Amino acid sequence: MNLILLTHDDIENDRLARVRDPRRLRHLREVHRATPGDRLTLGVVGGHIGQGELLTLGEQEATFALSPLDQTPPPPLPVHLVLALPRPRMLARTLEHVTALGVKQITLLHTRRVEKSYWMSPELTPEKIHHHLVLGLEQARDTLLPEVSLERGFRPFVEDRLPALLEGRRGLLAHPGMPSACPRGVEAPTLLLVGPEGGFIPWEVDRLLEAGCEGIHLGQRILRVETAVTALLARLF
Repeated sequence: MNLILLTHDDIENDRLARVRDPRRLRHLREVHRATPGDRLTLGVVGGHIGQGELLTLGEQEATFALSPLDQTPPPPLPVHLVLALPRPRMLARTLEHVTALGVKQITLLHTRRVEKSYWMSPELTPEKIHHHLVLGLEQARDTLLPEVSLERGFRPFVEDRLPALLEGRRGLLAHPGMPSACPRGVEAPTLLLVGPEGGFIPWEVDRLLEAGCEGIHLGQRILRVETAVTALLARLF
């Protein structure tokens, strides 16, 4: 936790912050090994970043005296990530990784090779998704939560949602065997589509290409989804 991420409810009169949830308190004690007088980096969800002096640290509460929070968070990546819904454990890690890298728009998509049981996972509850997004923000010293949407049908997504998402964006379909290597140093707004373990089926690839996406690849190696997404974002931006 490189950032103590505060909500507006944690702050009193813009000068004092109270942290009460067990996870953050445990991290302060066991990882930071914080003691009163320490200065730590804090940020407000959706807002700015600055320093705070730890005043008290107990079993139920930590209090901070806030200095002006006047630093802006890191700039977001110009990308909307469309990700075929991974296995639940991989989903948790992937959400944290892409949030730490600066992705602010995420769509989780059903495809033929996505197990229907994945959609019933507790990892898809709003509370669990929010938890993993917060962990990603804390890692990267960021404060801006990504927006996550769920698309449970591939055909409705391609026919009804995809055209609007491609307006003003470059659509990149990452899939093994595509004709072009993944570009580097992209600055334009981008829609990046990544398939599940085993990839998109040929019919899905055809529909995405017909919709206006460009097919790209990362070479001959077949990577796990969480590895492929990280490698794609690092290379593209």
